[in-house]
Amino acid sequence: MFAIPGQAPVTLTPAAVTQIAALMAREGAAGFRIGVKKGGCAGMEYTMEVAAEADPMDIVVEEGAARVLIAPLAQMFLLGTEIDYEESLLEAGFKFRNPNVVDSCGCGESVKFRDTAEG
Repeated sequence: MFAIPGQAPVTLTPAAVTQIAALMAREGAAGFRIGVKKGGCAGMEYTMEVAAEADPMDIVVEEGAARVLIAPLAQMFLLGTEIDYEESLLEAGFKFRNPNVVDSCGCGESVKFRDTAEG
């Protein structure tokens, strides 16, 4: 695994914990799976879905009633990320503050990650 022993690969703000726990309860889910996929104008997009069960290769981050499952292929891209949930007059949604992102598109829906060879 890519996680540093004793350190969660992602952190959750209190707002994210509340929203994830609410989604899990509403869906009867075992967790909230987070991943990345190719797409968008910057190259990669975050994925988020409720999960019926954890995959044996998932990294599991639990805080309060929230349980985040990090998909195996996303683990190296998400190390150090803070996940927040923000609401404003015009929109509401999860925000990823990820130190591994080097560029993002104008709409904020897709990102470009630092090449793994760069360190």
